[in-house]
Amino acid sequence: MTKVTITAGHSNTDPGAVNSNVTEAEITTDMRNIVAYCLKDLGVEAVTDGNGSDNDTLRNAIKLIKQGDVAIEFHCNAFHDPRAAGVEALAQPKDKVLCRKLCEAVSDVMGIPTRGDDGGFKSEGSGQHSRLGYVRNGGIILELFFISNPTELATYQAKKWPLAREIADVIAEHIGVGCKA
Repeated sequence: MTKVTITAGHSNTDPGAVNSNVTEAEITTDMRNIVAYCLKDLGVEAVTDGNGSDNDTLRNAIKLIKQGDVAIEFHCNAFHDPRAAGVEALAQPKDKVLCRKLCEAVSDVMGIPTRGDDGGFKSEGSGQHSRLGYVRNGGIILELFFISNPTELATYQAKKWPLAREIADVIAEHIGVGCKA
């Protein structure tokens, strides 16, 4: 069976960005679990960094990267201006095509823009991003949306299941399992 590594940003001890009572760690753990469920439904085994609300450390998530044909870690962007919007993916150039497809899927389901001039793809060294352990070890960081944007957060909460299904479909298609409906 084909394997994919799916991890959640932050950990049980690091909530990440926060908007009201919603933490980035809760969002990313939830998305990891739903995408893993959808992948299993498509016949793809998901290696994860925890079950339920468990969310392992970055150090342990990095160790899981090589267990999958592809590795994706979910995160949320945050900015002081609540109007900041969009999806982006940080990765090595080898994963540019998959990053663009993932960003397009998130953009389509949530009705948000892809960030930047390259379909949402950004290399590890772009902007404020540098020396990202997950990316340096071959994984993709998918910044789903801006948790600091109340509209994007509400859209995510309303559409997380269809979003997870679309992300799982893109991953399955990329690794050659099944076909996108």
